[in-house]
Parts: sequence; C-alpha cells; structure tokens
Amino acid sequence: MKKTLVLGATDNPARYAYRAVHQLQQHGHEVVPVGIRKGHVAGLEIRNDRPAADAVDTVTLYVGPQNQPAWYDYILDLNPKRIIFNPGTENPELEELAQQRGIRTEEACTLVMLSVGQY
Repeated sequence: MKKTLVLGATDNPARYAYRAVHQLQQHGHEVVPVGIRKGHVAGLEIRNDRPAADAVDTVTLYVGPQNQPAWYDYILDLNPKRIIFNPGTENPELEELAQQRGIRTEEACTLVMLSVGQY
C-alpha cells in the first residue's frame, strides 16, 4: 500500500484531513500525520515538526497555499512520487517546483479518490 503523509492533519473530526487519515488507514495505507498542532488522530500522533519519513509515495495537502511556502523544502525533500492538492490547496508555484523534480501532481480529492478506488 502507499505510504501517505497527510500535511494539515488534525484531531478535529469536522475537518476533511481528519477523515482522510481514517479512510487512508481503512484502505490499508500507512499514514504519517503532520499538522500545525500536536494531537492524535486514528491512534496516531500528529507531528508538528518535520519528521523524517522515507519511502513516501504520496503527500496529500490540507494546508492552504498561503501557508505552504514554509513547507516547500520539507515536501520536496521527501521526494514523494506524487502530491495531491485537495480542494482549496491548489498552488501553481508548488506544482511547478514538484514537476521540475519529477514529482507527479494532482488536483483532486483524496476522499473521493479512495471512495472510487482510484487512489
């Protein structure tokens, strides 16, 4: 299964990032939740630092474009195979930087992709 780093993870059940962590786990994916605040989601610790993570297949973004620049180096240095820009996180600048490094980008919804078997 695909190791996925959820950037913008939260312990707030009303947020899509919370649902994404749960659904990724339910579909058998290893999840690394990283957020602005520490907490727990789906039995996992939400890290608010920039944890080392190897063999990351996908970074799925739940951080708005105005807050993404501080994360650019971290995201790109993970060298994921793809970055999913969930609705509201679209960012042409980060997409271009990723594509220059051979990282595939998708403007899509992780939750929808999981529900229709296209993750």
